[in-house]
Amino acid sequence: MTDSSQSNSPKVQWVTVEPDYQGQRIDNFLRTFLKGVPKSLIYRLLRKGEVRVNKKRIKPEYKLQAGDLLRIAPIRVSEKSQEETLPSAKLTKVAQLEECIVYEDKLILVINKPSGIAVHGGSGVNFGVIEALRALRPKEKHLELVHRLDRATSGLLMLAKRRSALKHMQDQLRSKTMKKQYLALVKGKWQDRDRVVNEPLLKNTLNSGERMVRVSSDGKPSETRFRVLERFGSDATLVEASPITGRTHQIRVHTQCKGHPIACDDRYGDDGFDRAMKERGLNRLFLHAHRLRFLHPGEEVTMELEAPLEPRLQKLLKRLKTEERP
Repeated sequence: MTDSSQSNSPKVQWVTVEPDYQGQRIDNFLRTFLKGVPKSLIYRLLRKGEVRVNKKRIKPEYKLQAGDLLRIAPIRVSEKSQEETLPSAKLTKVAQLEECIVYEDKLILVINKPSGIAVHGGSGVNFGVIEALRALRPKEKHLELVHRLDRATSGLLMLAKRRSALKHMQDQLRSKTMKKQYLALVKGKWQDRDRVVNEPLLKNTLNSGERMVRVSSDGKPSETRFRVLERFGSDATLVEASPITGRTHQIRVHTQCKGHPIACDDRYGDDGFDRAMKERGLNRLFLHAHRLRFLHPGEEVTMELEAPLEPRLQKLLKRLKTEERP
């Protein structure tokens, strides 16, 4: 009979690097492989030589090669699954995310993320979409975010189940062949001539850890294309926004700099406009990733997925349309 206390004690781990992980930094690999281990501990293991590649010490920036043999010194990792350690309130959210899955196959998973849920833990948030989906899919050991959405933004969010799929999709993001389109309700009457906004964006992190972005000549080149879908008098406009670059808060800041901030944007919004929309029942940022067009990483066919606006946003648009009538 095996002694459970001995079987549960940490042991040396030997890992052979698969071709999918060719070129990935060792620190990033370990952050995924050693789930639940603090990042600071991972770097300490590397610094002390307790993680070796082909019997040699390596630095955190070392890029893995297919066939590399990793030796990871004994380290205690909680054996409870993420689902077992989540509070009951969070388990409810995990279960709800199952209903938000729009598409899934052996390589990718796409959900219609609700507003108010962060895509990952961090910055005061210890639970997000990625943690929830790993709890839902415990056998998917390599589940990773392909891109991100702001916590307040709803809509289509893609995750990859394999390293090869992740690289394939991120290559599409870099080459700008993946198309993402958002719906946003903005203040005032957006002009048809304002079809492209090219304004460099500079990201600042406040002492609180909050990220704020502003237009600045010192910022990174940023481009968003806009199309007017519907105007509600001179009060508001529903626009479709297509970001060509992928900067933090890009659509939110590009609409603000044109004088048309998005409804109920707590960072870049207009107090008067927000108050008027809240009186009509809006209690969240009106920004929704409604369409995603990409080349499937395995089938090499073009796919297009859509996620409709949630009922409360549709209800607001109907009310604005009714108020517009004489």
